[in-house]
Amino acid sequence: MVDAVRSLARIIRERRFSTNRPFRKAIRLGDKMASAFPGFRPVHLLLFARFMNSPGLAAIGPMPFGITIRPPVTGSDTNMNDTTRPPLAGIRILDFSRVIAGPLATQQLADLGATVIKVENPVTGDEVRGVDANGEPARSPFFIAFNRSKQSVAIDLRSAAGQALARDLATRCDVLVQNYRPGVMERFGLDHTALEALNPSLVYVSVSAYGEHTTMRTRPGFDPVLQAESGMMELTGEPDGPPMRTALSLIDTLTAAHLTTAVLAALMSRADTGRGDYIDLALMDTAMAALGNMGSTWLATGTVPQRAGNNHIHSTPNGLFRTATEPMYIAVGSNRLFGELCSILGTPGLAEEERFATPGARLSHRDELRDTLEARLMTEPADHWVPLMRDLPAGKVRTLDAAYGSPEVAERDLVHHIDDGDEAFALVRSPFQFRQTPVAQFAPPPRLGEHTRSALRELLDLTDQEVDELAEAGTIRCT
Repeated sequence: MVDAVRSLARIIRERRFSTNRPFRKAIRLGDKMASAFPGFRPVHLLLFARFMNSPGLAAIGPMPFGITIRPPVTGSDTNMNDTTRPPLAGIRILDFSRVIAGPLATQQLADLGATVIKVENPVTGDEVRGVDANGEPARSPFFIAFNRSKQSVAIDLRSAAGQALARDLATRCDVLVQNYRPGVMERFGLDHTALEALNPSLVYVSVSAYGEHTTMRTRPGFDPVLQAESGMMELTGEPDGPPMRTALSLIDTLTAAHLTTAVLAALMSRADTGRGDYIDLALMDTAMAALGNMGSTWLATGTVPQRAGNNHIHSTPNGLFRTATEPMYIAVGSNRLFGELCSILGTPGLAEEERFATPGARLSHRDELRDTLEARLMTEPADHWVPLMRDLPAGKVRTLDAAYGSPEVAERDLVHHIDDGDEAFALVRSPFQFRQTPVAQFAPPPRLGEHTRSALRELLDLTDQEVDELAEAGTIRCT
């Protein structure tokens, strides 16, 4: 029996791609237990190796022979009374997502203190990295926007060795985020069912276009396509023009916000139950939820809201108005605000005219009102009107350089400048500010494979020689 256990231990030792810390501890313990207990069987070694870090074993207490079990990283090692640490300090996230929705969410979680390990293709990296002058994966502005403060671990998931590494990493993490097309992670052996068996406390997030379990699950879909299919484009644009998409990736951005919220809720639940969860996020769901009052109008009345361009369908003046220079957006639908606007423009009697005296009357005479207001607004530049309208919801249309240089951005400390010695980066912080709770300090977006070696050494207990062999085989990339 002792020989059988030791033979099994040697087999596990020789499987370089699975010799992580739990396996090695199990090997040492297996040798000792086989000598001490005649009834110990080889299967016990395998079970112990698999569940060395499970919540159940962690709860057993002190183990024999001086073996220490490291519990799963759940944030429980964080001193809850320590207000100098970010709220997600101690939480580790394995991020397989690319482009916008997933990376933006994990970046927000990194801002809150989580350690985010971004798993990338060792040849190309995230598709949005772009290439440098030498044709190598770079850090494009697109990539920079969504990937600060992360670690890059480059693994070839098409290889059996790479898949084994990824599974081992998943056993050491609290959250996994992926946005491969449904079915891909299953082929890699990295689907929720497979990983839940290895790490029951894992919060697993899948992001797809149409959901993981629908008849349309394998259809690809990007933000503009979902804007079209959800009816969002039909609501956007001029009344006599074609449907329009928004210039920004609105659905991806909203999906990221929902993802962040869902992960935080799942971690709160896990703190009570000890169990992880599976979160299925679909871009289509986000798009339909984002229709808000427009969608509710159709659901309640069967009436389809019509496109109104830069005007508001329910109030006026609420839209874009020309001045002598830049256009301004003015939103003064109530009688009180409209009266104040008329006074600022030097036409106080306008608010008393029957055709403009009520919100309904103004809507019925929208074009007349617009012409009247613009005739006055175009006598002066926007910079003349903006200070006068400081107590009204109104502002001029800015260029990006004007927006980033504005006092609103400066006073809120929105733009941060950091560098890593080779490159300098300007980053926009996450929109939240806490009075008591600290947030993490920004780190530059990673180079491809920048943290492969350190992550595999620290999390999986691989030696430098083992890492070098994996890199030589093309399984990983180290920078």
